[in-house]
Amino acid sequence: MVSVTDLQTMYEQMVTARHYEERLVDEYLVGKQPAFDISAGPIPGELHLAAGHEASGAGVCMHLRDDDTVTAPHRPHHIAIAKGVDLKRMTAEIFGRKTGLCRGKGGHMHLFDPDVNFACAGIIAQGCPPAVGAAMAAKKRNTDSVAVAFLGEGAIDQGGFLESLNLAAVHDLPVVFVVEDNDWAISMPKDRVTDVQNGAQRAAGFDLPGVRIDSDDATAVYEAAGEAVMRARDGNGPTLIEVQVHRRMGHFMGDAEAYRPEADIDRAKQRDSIERLAADLRSHGVTDDDIDEMRERAHGRVEAAISWAKEQPEPEPAEAYENVFTNPPAQAATDGGSAADAPGDAGETGGDN
Repeated sequence: MVSVTDLQTMYEQMVTARHYEERLVDEYLVGKQPAFDISAGPIPGELHLAAGHEASGAGVCMHLRDDDTVTAPHRPHHIAIAKGVDLKRMTAEIFGRKTGLCRGKGGHMHLFDPDVNFACAGIIAQGCPPAVGAAMAAKKRNTDSVAVAFLGEGAIDQGGFLESLNLAAVHDLPVVFVVEDNDWAISMPKDRVTDVQNGAQRAAGFDLPGVRIDSDDATAVYEAAGEAVMRARDGNGPTLIEVQVHRRMGHFMGDAEAYRPEADIDRAKQRDSIERLAADLRSHGVTDDDIDEMRERAHGRVEAAISWAKEQPEPEPAEAYENVFTNPPAQAATDGGSAADAPGDAGETGGDN
């Protein structure tokens, strides 16, 4: 059974994630209106938000350690926060600053924090094979580390996901697959993407346990994830979990959601896993003053991270040539020299990069 302390920790993580994304909306829209310009403002490029998904990240990651591996999809912030990713450096990365997790080169969909073994990327189901690889490495090293791959329900028909389930089952690997079902695969409703309404049933085809949680209840996620992680740590193989979450915002910032009925948007806004968890806390004797204190602490942490990130320096243009697989042509990084200026083969690999 989940302890009050764990409930409080999950609540603070979930409030942090929700407020973080609400503040990112504010910052993202600066300079992008009235005519939406995706390249303008302090946060250039796309931004995919996971408001409404918080319960899955918090409920699963409560059972994980720093040496456990987590891979996330293109809506990664709530998972990253729950896994313990450095919030300031993550925010600096989203703002494209050189002190970011990836020196400002990755943006919000390509976060990597080796201190807590967290990574994410924007390709559908891309995190499944690396998570399986991390789980195989843990098994070969005879450690009890586990790996968790988060993905959306729109990815359950992808080859990378199905092949990963197969490999994990064949080798009894310590990996947990967590499907976040928000009913929408970009602009397509779930029933137009797949006939499998319960994604956890995919587990049956690979003879591994499959569990579906029909509401974004952090406590229910915590309990199901606890069993799955313990099973993996004990050497009993993988588990597939699907969590019914909800999408409170568009697929990406700037999405007009013309494809989505107003009634569906209204239903999503009425389902709030954070308020549900607050009610659970009250039922365990936690006072409103205590809840307000947790909320204020979470908000303060977010504001501090955003303020710090905005003060960080932007990378120099020449830094685009650093940490790549191939050295640039001579002088290209400094004065715009062409490949013809370079002595030798312009494609020669560099040992230091």
